[in-house]
Amino acid sequence: MMDQLEGKNSVLEALRGNRQVKEIYIAAKQKGQGLDEIRSLAREQKVSVKNVEKEKLDKMAQSRNHQGVIAMVEPYRYQNFEDVIEKALQVKKNPLVILLDGIEDPHNLGSIIRSAEVFGASAVIIPKNRAVGVTPTVAKIASGALEHVPVLQVVNLTETIKTLKKKNFWIAAGVGESNQDLSDQDLRGSIGLVIGSEGKGISRLVREHCDYLLRIPMAGKTGSLNASVAAGVLLYEVFNQNRKKKELSR
Repeated sequence: MMDQLEGKNSVLEALRGNRQVKEIYIAAKQKGQGLDEIRSLAREQKVSVKNVEKEKLDKMAQSRNHQGVIAMVEPYRYQNFEDVIEKALQVKKNPLVILLDGIEDPHNLGSIIRSAEVFGASAVIIPKNRAVGVTPTVAKIASGALEHVPVLQVVNLTETIKTLKKKNFWIAAGVGESNQDLSDQDLRGSIGLVIGSEGKGISRLVREHCDYLLRIPMAGKTGSLNASVAAGVLLYEVFNQNRKKKELSR
């Protein structure tokens, strides 16, 4: 059983990373910098490359846009929670992890993983049940970030939060009805950032174990943000506060 990666960035990062790439299919008449680099790295790693008609790729594709390249790779392996968290605490003074409470849309999960990589998160934690896992669509939307940010799958999100607290993490959640604005809270320690599901938001038990319930200030009338957009705003605030702290300490 193999996983299927689609799109230039996803395949490139797989070739650059630790996952074994078994075989690559490239649209025969398609060229460009990304595809040329894929061909070059594949040659170096002795990975089989097959030039095929675009119509074949269209039939193989599981996501909306394969960009002329599909790779067959070893299955994605969720990493061990304890190993990843301990490494994060050793490597970073104030690590950031993201906990997703029931995200079901693969596009949202992929976007959140991409934002997590951009803003330096050490891990994305998802529940094993009643939530989307890593799929080809998730990998495509993450655009290569999946090879750099560990995704951890846990049985119980509430128990995971308790464990993080024992390791001196503060748990902050984005909650629309909170009275506390995001920018008013000091988020410069070790932070676990909770993002709720698309429809129900954050579950009662998870909410009860959060240290901070934070609201994103908004000027519009719709009153809510897509889960992945909200995650990006929250991640940027944590990143920005730590960046300013570093600048002040120079």
